[in-house]
Amino acid sequence: MTSDEPVTGPAYRLSTPRLLIRCPDPLDAPELDLAIRQNLDHLLPWLLWAKDEPVSFEKRIEFLQHTRGEFDLGINFGYLIFNRAETILIGGAGLNTRLGQGVREIGYWIHKDHINVGYATEAAAALTKVAFEVDHVNRVEIHCNPLNTRSASIPRKLGFIHEVTLHNRDKDIHGNLRDTMVWTLFEENYPTSPAAKIVIQAYDVIGRGIL
Repeated sequence: MTSDEPVTGPAYRLSTPRLLIRCPDPLDAPELDLAIRQNLDHLLPWLLWAKDEPVSFEKRIEFLQHTRGEFDLGINFGYLIFNRAETILIGGAGLNTRLGQGVREIGYWIHKDHINVGYATEAAAALTKVAFEVDHVNRVEIHCNPLNTRSASIPRKLGFIHEVTLHNRDKDIHGNLRDTMVWTLFEENYPTSPAAKIVIQAYDVIGRGIL
């Protein structure tokens, strides 16, 4: 690689004013396993995957291997959220690709011991910035349960538009149909959104700066 060749994504590692957000590693299994077990009651009302928890430690390792593999292949982009010193696991997030080319869907969860201090908003802002400025997508969406008012406040703070509430399009952990709010930020609106103003550093797979 010559010095004038641009460094491109995906962004494996991000730092924000308070957080370190990075691609997972199987070595994270002990911390992630403990965090999920500590937060099951906190996560179960909102996240469908929590109904299958707790899983065995070996399954936890396999999940992290799978997540890292998808990241390396550019299929999907799951992250873990830490404090800046990378000593405390604060939660998880994702720039998910299930909505198709040119779109990212942001998901997030925060450890119950670290809620109500703006970490989810900070992480979502950083991932929004990466989606538009590194991945160069056309739009970013956040989907949430209308009853989850804490989650719904995050896209609102970041300048996303509440486009629609879809009736009975998802299921809760009991298999009952539930509504889903769809929040969207379009490329043309991103430059004036609060998400564009967050200061982050982003790095590729070998630590070269992207943003």
